[in-house]
Amino acid sequence: MWTDCLGNAVTLASGAVLPALDDFVEGFIASEARAVNILQAAETDDSAIVQGYAAAVHMFAEDRNAPANARPFLAKAQERAAGATPREQRFIAAVAAWADGDIPRAIALHEEQVQEHPRDLASLKLGQYHRFNRGDSPGMLRLALAALPAAADVPYLHGMLAFGWEQCHFLHEAEAAARHAIGMRRKEPWAHHALAHVMLTQGRFREGHAFMQDVGGTWTDLNSFMVTHNWWHQALFALELGHGEEALALYDQKVWGVVKQYSQDQVNAVSLLARLELAGVDVGERWQDVADYLRERTADQVLPFLDMQYLYGLARAGRPEADRLLDAIESHAAEARPADADAWQRVCVPASRGLLAHARGDWRRAVEQLGQALPRLVEIGGSHAQRDLFAQVHLDAMMRQGRWAAVQNVVQPQLNAQPESARLRRHAERTYAALGLGTAYLRWS
Repeated sequence: MWTDCLGNAVTLASGAVLPALDDFVEGFIASEARAVNILQAAETDDSAIVQGYAAAVHMFAEDRNAPANARPFLAKAQERAAGATPREQRFIAAVAAWADGDIPRAIALHEEQVQEHPRDLASLKLGQYHRFNRGDSPGMLRLALAALPAAADVPYLHGMLAFGWEQCHFLHEAEAAARHAIGMRRKEPWAHHALAHVMLTQGRFREGHAFMQDVGGTWTDLNSFMVTHNWWHQALFALELGHGEEALALYDQKVWGVVKQYSQDQVNAVSLLARLELAGVDVGERWQDVADYLRERTADQVLPFLDMQYLYGLARAGRPEADRLLDAIESHAAEARPADADAWQRVCVPASRGLLAHARGDWRRAVEQLGQALPRLVEIGGSHAQRDLFAQVHLDAMMRQGRWAAVQNVVQPQLNAQPESARLRRHAERTYAALGLGTAYLRWS
């Protein structure tokens, strides 16, 4: 029997497929594009785990066609699963549950896997992905901690651990884990990403900007999400520092245009364009190019976090598909599985209505509908930094509606925590001028 690059036993028809299998295992946890090499291998090798990994790649398309595209590979994997190891069988079962939309079962299987096979870091990474999409940061952290005693020699585990710590607000622990990962392997983009989150949260914008610029040269051969998302983080640092032109150039050169058809590249683009506009940057006709790809998303309803941004992008481009997407969201929410119903019905629906209202200048409705969703926004998944877009849209609607006392109650605590932010300083200046307070109560250097 063969073993993969992490020492997990694998059942293969031939050792010739092992390099492609390792490309998936290590490529997936390293955020590298070579993970998709398993698809070509699956064309000629019917080994259960090879087919299971190929099915997982198809599921990461995050569109309505993904389950149908994954099922032929799952069928082959399941046909041959009896001869596979229990670890391989469990991974295949978890991907099958994902394709069936039974995410709680998929998560339970990944939880079992980390206990039985803590060096199956591809399973751990996939379990973290599902936990992340449900807003379960403690679950992400628990998975990584469970693997630590057996896989402390793998830098990518420390990157996964860092992001789990950060999303649970343990910022000191997150930074330590990220720096440990980077010390083991400088090219560890997920650890770079986790550390960027720490610095963004702590308002260390100049330091974060310099750090990402320094490590950006290592972002080679990555999958499109990882490379565009890390440059997206760099653009956020630039925006907070008041460097709007730099952020716009990063959008044009690094964030939008790698794989325009991919869900994560699309939401990176929508989120950055929206933030650029909220910061007063003229984005020209850029919404139209993004919307040309978003119009294919109206029937997806894979993740509420994605749909909300697709909707806003379509609405900002003035596309009629925005209304069709809202109708589809409302219909899907009404029929959602019990485990998913609250996220769709109580969060995604009102937030989507509020985003559409904001894009069309209905500030009162935007404040009302987004205000309903914000207290429970974690339930739709995404990171703190990603979900902050919706809070910024809500704040902008309050400002445009002239609700200055409420705005002051939001802006000043944020500015106290992030005094380097040029964006928040501009908001505060407008707020205190509108309140008749001038600059008498501002507290920044």
